[in-house]
Amino acid sequence: MPIRLIAGLGNPGAAYQDTRHNAGFWGIEALAREWHLDWHRESRFHGRVARADHPFSSWLLCPETFMNLSGRSVAALANFYRIDVAEILVLHDELDLPPGVARLKQGGGSGGHNGLKDLIAQLGSPDFWRLRIGIGHPGPHQPVANYVLHRPSKEEQAAIDLALERGLSVFPLVMAGQFRPAMNELHKPLSPP
Repeated sequence: MPIRLIAGLGNPGAAYQDTRHNAGFWGIEALAREWHLDWHRESRFHGRVARADHPFSSWLLCPETFMNLSGRSVAALANFYRIDVAEILVLHDELDLPPGVARLKQGGGSGGHNGLKDLIAQLGSPDFWRLRIGIGHPGPHQPVANYVLHRPSKEEQAAIDLALERGLSVFPLVMAGQFRPAMNELHKPLSPP
């Protein structure tokens, strides 16, 4: 199935704009710039939306419900346009991957990520696609909430930006439903500089 809805997860507002938890917003906003799309607010979908007719027909969505209620926004748009769960791709920050790593997968649990937890609950299924953007982990016994709601270091930001660039580079394959080739390309090790 091709992807018909791409959602980037994050928290709205200037206070959260540059925090690690907004890596999904960074990715989808970069995609909208690459595709020359304009955002507009859509109250019935509780977020900002953009319509892409090229290279493929799809919706881009930035929920403005705050991270923990992301599913409300994604489900509203998916239900309205009768988009199947397997036709949804979600860009989100991932504690279990180091900065600089991006991974594509379908399904799975929430891994403690409240945005994913709400998406699974609202969509009634975990079987959406995910572009997981590594932000690293603060370490054992360190508060995760504090970590994700702060800015990455300059070096971490550069690595996250590289991961986003690599993730977006496989979008032509992803949008055409060619997930295995996209994963093969994205998941291969980086060559040393």
